[in-house]
Amino acid sequence: MTEPDRTAGDAPRDQTSAIMAAAREAGGRGPAPVHLWDPPYCGELDMEIRADGTWFYQGTPIGRPAMVRLFASVLKREDGRFFLVTPVEKVGIRVEDAPFVAVDAEIGATAITFTTNLGDRVTAGPEDPIRVETAADGTPRPYVHIRRGLEALIDRKTFYRLVEAAAPGPDGRLRLASQGASFPLED
Repeated sequence: MTEPDRTAGDAPRDQTSAIMAAAREAGGRGPAPVHLWDPPYCGELDMEIRADGTWFYQGTPIGRPAMVRLFASVLKREDGRFFLVTPVEKVGIRVEDAPFVAVDAEIGATAITFTTNLGDRVTAGPEDPIRVETAADGTPRPYVHIRRGLEALIDRKTFYRLVEAAAPGPDGRLRLASQGASFPLED
């Protein structure tokens, strides 16, 4: 049995294999039902998702997109932390900003559908809102909810397209509408 007080990099390779096996079982059916799983914490895995959406394992970028999608399918957020989970174990990973990046958007008259760097598609609306924070340097940091508390940072080119499509709301702030919801593009 593993110790819960492990530090980054202490999770054995067999945990990585177990995570991959669980993800493969869910493969082809979309993300695993991680919201239903509450396994014991088994330590930290030396894995990180950088702000640009690149996944690293033991300091090396994971170059196989299919493997990244497998890991993303068992990603869970709890109490502000990120974990890879199976029905029997949970290991912590580091995420610099958001685990996904929204790299494109289809902007229609009544709906905005985003595509992430991993191929996830989500239409913004009451269940999947768009939100904008202001960074310390004053630049906007736009996000869209993808699934179960996981968000995507909206990349710059897509955000500029959203700004062009926005209209002033009754409060004078630029707003976007999608599926009957209205989202301000200012913090």
